[in-house]
Amino acid sequence: MAFVARIGRVAGPTVAGILAGGTRTMPLLDGLALTVVSFAGLYFLALGGASLIVPARASRFLLGFAGSLGAHLLEMALRMIAGVAFVVAAPRMLFPDGFAMFGWALLISTVCLLAVPWRWHQRFAQYVVPHAIRRIHLIGLVSLGAGVFVLVAAIGGGAT
Repeated sequence: MAFVARIGRVAGPTVAGILAGGTRTMPLLDGLALTVVSFAGLYFLALGGASLIVPARASRFLLGFAGSLGAHLLEMALRMIAGVAFVVAAPRMLFPDGFAMFGWALLISTVCLLAVPWRWHQRFAQYVVPHAIRRIHLIGLVSLGAGVFVLVAAIGGGAT
């Protein structure tokens, strides 16, 4: 039992403590969170580029959200991972409060989507996405801007 207590002290704070607003984390967890945040920024860049260069393909991709139970659960898992990563990485990024709020918004909205039947999410997506993709070029520009912003914040925060 003493060995387990020693490991707990060496390992540092719990994930629950981190999510509660603590700023001390393990270096490995910090690096993993910043990596996930960077991948989110790259996702935004890819979505933005695709929306501007091959809008029909980007539209098909966006229409696939919540298209099946598997797609819904995959989306929820990715949102949860990204949300935790933004919350954990926020203290080491530029604009930490904004990115922490973004992470929490992702987490809370994901929990809400998991609490309702997935077909409701599917119906909502089937209604909203066709309206949104009418402005696929605007989605592309906003996604490019979001991708650059996330990457600059993640890289620039490490320099402070």
